[in-house]
Amino acid sequence: MDINKRTVLWIVFAVSLIVLWNNWMVSTGKQSLFSPAPPAQVAQQQAKPSDVPAAAQPGSAAVPGTPGATPPVAGGAPAAAASQVVTISTDVVKVDIDTVGGVIKRLELLKYPDHNDKTKNQVLFGVNGNNVYLGQTGLIGTSAAGVLPNHTTPFVVRPGVRTLNGGNQVQLVMDAEQGGVRLTKTFTFRRGDYVIGMRHDVTNVSAAPVQPSLYLQLQHDGNEPANNSWFMSSYTGPTLYTDAEKYQKLTFEEIEKGKAEHSTKADNGWVAISQHFFVSAFIPADKAPRDIFTKKIATNLYAIGTVQPLGSVAPGATVSADTRLYSGPQDEKTLETITPGLELVKDYGMLTVIAKPIFWVMDHLYSLLGNWGWTIVALTILIKLAFFPLSAAGYRSMAKMRVVTPKMQAIRERYKADPQKMQQATMELYKSEKINPLGGCLPILVQMPVFFALYWVLQASVEMRGAPWVGWITDLTQPDPYFILPILYAVSMFITTKLNPQPTDPVQAKMMLFMPLAFSVVFFFFPSGLVLYWVVNNILSIGQQWVITKKYETAK
Repeated sequence: MDINKRTVLWIVFAVSLIVLWNNWMVSTGKQSLFSPAPPAQVAQQQAKPSDVPAAAQPGSAAVPGTPGATPPVAGGAPAAAASQVVTISTDVVKVDIDTVGGVIKRLELLKYPDHNDKTKNQVLFGVNGNNVYLGQTGLIGTSAAGVLPNHTTPFVVRPGVRTLNGGNQVQLVMDAEQGGVRLTKTFTFRRGDYVIGMRHDVTNVSAAPVQPSLYLQLQHDGNEPANNSWFMSSYTGPTLYTDAEKYQKLTFEEIEKGKAEHSTKADNGWVAISQHFFVSAFIPADKAPRDIFTKKIATNLYAIGTVQPLGSVAPGATVSADTRLYSGPQDEKTLETITPGLELVKDYGMLTVIAKPIFWVMDHLYSLLGNWGWTIVALTILIKLAFFPLSAAGYRSMAKMRVVTPKMQAIRERYKADPQKMQQATMELYKSEKINPLGGCLPILVQMPVFFALYWVLQASVEMRGAPWVGWITDLTQPDPYFILPILYAVSMFITTKLNPQPTDPVQAKMMLFMPLAFSVVFFFFPSGLVLYWVVNNILSIGQQWVITKKYETAK
């Protein structure tokens, strides 16, 4: 193909990378690459009464929930009690629950190392400096005796075991009585399970009927995820799902500006805080009508949750509501079994239609090979075979271009003073030699969608988080620590350039030699699994191109 067009293609490819990256950052609520980031704000670290969704009006079954509203405080409300923490441990999680409010204030995943410090485990819920992440439940409503128990009310913990101790299940039960209502929370933890069962038993101990509503709420700060960069950016924010409107993805910035548009009523679905590789989702009982809310609680502190009316509870009567909290990895197979739509938190971005089938193929290859690195190698070979006819046609065009390069040089010398005649003579040469000047673009163009889709697969798949390949590659989702793969990529691109038709313009020739170096520097910051794919692809392309070129030149 014409060298000028090939150079333009490389430039378009590079610009496309930058533009697509910027568009993705903007679509996920991140700051544009071309505008300055606002200064970080400080999060509130302690829950306040204003954290509780708005109380229902007396005699009303509906709970509209005004963001930031403060429930009325009755004289019978107890004074603040000292906070104590109860720790529950299973084989997969370690959970701290505060006796004040029965709040989940820390949740540690025992099977997943921390991103930065491999000697520690990944922590989801927690309060650490400016970072706040809490799971809260309670009742909305008042009675003649005052405010009903909520996540600021002191609870009394019943005695019991706190670890599995060889069993398959452990429970934590706690009670609080306030406003003429006794609320009993029962947390159920099971072996090998990231789903926490949560039952709320509401007993009316007053002399008059009450109309409570149960709220489930996730609080989170609006800070940028740690270690975010231009090349390794990730999303953290509120998500939800309903059968009617399907998966909805929000940002803290939208909530801050009051522009968070989402479903507000449903009798199904879930609400969640999604982050890179992990998710925490409250899953209320199905067919239970509820309101869905998002709100700003304080400076740089936000919430997403549901409010479920429990109806009128007569004196002495008890009503119960079952809820589940999933807090763990975004393992696609596991999420599909828990509740409809939860697997959608594993976000493949704009190229889901390509990325999802790619992961499906990779998952099956992994079941045979047992190593995600070799799975990527096998995937690259399969893709290369699938596009073999198309890429072979492109390499034949480049082989023909190499043969006629001297003729093209002669045309340039002959008509260097007349560009129009030079172009006309060049096109006649292409026609006589049966050369498609754009044929050489095909090997690159067919790889671009796969390249971007594989990037999203590596970004979204917790299955590959911390997965090694060989030797120095200990995590395919992280950059190569010694830059060996980017260097191999540069070498392979240098060889590819030499196999291509050589530019007649010295400036273009230098540019073509510079491009592999520029891209290898960019690949310093890309996931090593993605660079591995491109290196293997280049090696296969070199072999294919060399055979076709030699065969064509020998025939000529």
